[in-house]
Amino acid sequence: MSDEDDIDLNALSDDELVEQMHDDLYDGLQEEIRDGVNILLGRGWTPYDILTKALVEGMRIVGVDFRDGILFVPEVLLSANAMKAGMGILRPLLAETGAPKVGKMVIGTVKGDIHDIGKNLVSMMMEGAGFEVIDIGINNPVENYLAAIEEHQPDIIGMSALLTTTMPYMKVVIDTLVEKGIRDNYIVLVGGAPLNEEFGEAVGADAYCRDAAVAVEMAKDLIARRHNQLAGKA
Repeated sequence: MSDEDDIDLNALSDDELVEQMHDDLYDGLQEEIRDGVNILLGRGWTPYDILTKALVEGMRIVGVDFRDGILFVPEVLLSANAMKAGMGILRPLLAETGAPKVGKMVIGTVKGDIHDIGKNLVSMMMEGAGFEVIDIGINNPVENYLAAIEEHQPDIIGMSALLTTTMPYMKVVIDTLVEKGIRDNYIVLVGGAPLNEEFGEAVGADAYCRDAAVAVEMAKDLIARRHNQLAGKA
């Protein structure tokens, strides 16, 4: 750690500081990320530029290495917590400036299932990619999803399950959306260790996400496609 102690963040140019923040995010250093955010704010950077260029880009690098098996869940959680530390400073400022959001997601673990590490990781990575995330926690019956959808009007609904016994409940939620005639209004992503692509298709989800990095890529891709479709209709 002695090398880290020797770096004076204030002495770095903007570009060097952003690079350093990517490294600090990668290493899960919360204090350094907070300092970096505050220094950039002091230099007149907009909260949105700090979010996208320093934090989101840093988490994108983490996501790539997570996907490729170079980083593992404990390390990614450290990175995500460092991201959260930076977001703690930026979130109120972003709200004030009405900064653009990539999209909005409601995410939760389905009824009967109390596992949340995977879900939390997806939440943090999605937030790290510039999405607004509403996490409704664990053990959610369909009513919880419907209430959150009504209140928050998300673009994406994310469901997580870690037990083979709770996986089928995802179909209950999706079937209810179909019955209510609102299924096509939302992108539905499902994930969890026992799931696979065939299961995702069988329950009627838009995509199965193998891990948090894939979830971010899928979400961005599906949102972009949706925007293009809407633009085509306009």
